[in-house]
Amino acid sequence: MLSLQVIAYPQLNDADLQRIQDCRRLHNRLYHVIAPHFTVVFAVNDMSREDFVSEIKKRAEGITTINFTIRTTMVVPDAISGWYDAMLVPDEGFSTIQRLHDKLYSGLLMPHLRLDIPYIPHMSIADKADAREVKQLTDEWNSTDWEINGCITHLDIIEYKNPVLRTIEQIKLV
Repeated sequence: MLSLQVIAYPQLNDADLQRIQDCRRLHNRLYHVIAPHFTVVFAVNDMSREDFVSEIKKRAEGITTINFTIRTTMVVPDAISGWYDAMLVPDEGFSTIQRLHDKLYSGLLMPHLRLDIPYIPHMSIADKADAREVKQLTDEWNSTDWEINGCITHLDIIEYKNPVLRTIEQIKLV
């Protein structure tokens, strides 16, 4: 099934990107499909591409570049797959990404907003059926002090038809 989504590929330094990708290569099923990213609008399957793109462009007007800092990982159950995700969750920038998510869902996309699960801005580094495996991985990351700084400079509107993903429009943030 074809879905439309909005994601943000963050700008990261090479060392941080390498660490994230090394982990994803071993532990994330989507490693070969998509680069590290924040999902801002989840799969919409019943809207035309033209209406979706137009709505996202309208809602994204005036949004500025988002800086963030991540210092922790957490385990979160995936409401769709039933698996568990290890997520890099920003300390700084969390609320700005949250407000972006809310703004994009404020118009035509409102019926697609899932209110039964919280939106947690994150980059997934692992997904496993076994919660203990994911917990062990997050404990390894969290056992030392580390910090990932980055920024979101644009949004990608993507089409995803498992396993192919392609950007259909890119919106530069001001």
